[in-house]
Amino acid sequence: MNKSHQFLLLAVVLCLAAPVSLFAQQTVIDKIVAVVGKEPIFLSDLNSQVELYAFNNKIDASNPTLKQQILEAMINEKLMLAKAQDDTNISISEDQVTNQLDALIQQNVSKFGSEKKLEEVYGMPITKLKREFRDETRNQLMVQALQQEKFGDLRPTRREVEDFFRQYKDSLPNVPEQLELYYIFRVPKVSSDMKNRVREKLQLILDSIKAGGDFADFARRYSEDKGTASSGGDLGYVRRGEFFTEFEEAVFALKVNEISGIVETPLGFHIIQLLDRRGEQVHPRHILLKFREDPSEADSTIAFLKRLKDSAQHGSDFSELAKTYSDDKQSAQIGGFLGELPVTQFDKSIIDATAGLHDGEISDPIAMTGGKTAGYEILYLKKRTKEHQMQLPEDWKQVEDLATSYKRTTEYQAWLKQLRSEVYWESRL
Repeated sequence: MNKSHQFLLLAVVLCLAAPVSLFAQQTVIDKIVAVVGKEPIFLSDLNSQVELYAFNNKIDASNPTLKQQILEAMINEKLMLAKAQDDTNISISEDQVTNQLDALIQQNVSKFGSEKKLEEVYGMPITKLKREFRDETRNQLMVQALQQEKFGDLRPTRREVEDFFRQYKDSLPNVPEQLELYYIFRVPKVSSDMKNRVREKLQLILDSIKAGGDFADFARRYSEDKGTASSGGDLGYVRRGEFFTEFEEAVFALKVNEISGIVETPLGFHIIQLLDRRGEQVHPRHILLKFREDPSEADSTIAFLKRLKDSAQHGSDFSELAKTYSDDKQSAQIGGFLGELPVTQFDKSIIDATAGLHDGEISDPIAMTGGKTAGYEILYLKKRTKEHQMQLPEDWKQVEDLATSYKRTTEYQAWLKQLRSEVYWESRL
């Protein structure tokens, strides 16, 4: 059985409690069910994909129509791969393959909870997993590159959007309720006494590690990063721009296996060890001790945000206040803009805080704990658009998106039909 195909297409082992049972259930001798060019498709691969699809969609895997549909999809994939291999404009570098494999491994590690568990499920070490799946990963990247080359820039003309709307307007979905939101975010200051207490505790941990203690063990016992503590503080392979600046500077300054001193970020104090470096990627692990909120500083932050709200209500420009005072520097650059999005795409705390607001109103300060840093925020609801039937020109962007998807799907199906006339293929199911 081609296990690499399973791994890369949302492997069954990620979905089933006892994935190895799929292999044990293969009692028939494997056979070829289709050929595309010189590439065979085996019954074992087809059965795996059918069971995976059926499990994810809660349908009957024994449905013969389903098996035929999955086989057709696998044939299409092979046809696109054959076309991509003949396309001189498509070139996949070894670094691209490595980066994609690293991302897939980390995705699987996150689902299983540790590299050790992943290795147990597949019965091989991570290094061998990467060797096993390297060719399949390259193939998928080639197909993706071909699709991007063929359809990435495909857009309907204005006339095509209008024609699409006239033809399908009665069946188009409603535009959901949308909010155009801005915010100002503030982080309460941390007292010197609080910082000193946290630093002293982390220094004891650092001293113990330098004296021969196991970094991963200390991370599991003491780190307050709940997302990584159970895996010994492992952060996986990451690139620049994924950390706080202070953390990033410390990580990229380390040599492999070197342990940092105590590093401060808005979250707290960290100890960092660099496990590996691959080009522009680093693989660190860390131990985090967070700063605790000082009630007096929290009260001071809330009072400050109330003054900003009052200032905005009396004529000050909210976006200018956000640029000056918001601690979220990324959104501050664009005036605190959070987006003009369907209401369901915002956090529940934001939905609740804006539920009673009308256009142009500002919320009272609310606690914000869902991001990297806890703090307080005020929200400015510039505009609320109620759910309504899609119309032109008011909902041009939504109609254009649907028309683009329709055009790409139509062109894609026509292209697959053309490929089937250009590349040899045969179904033997």
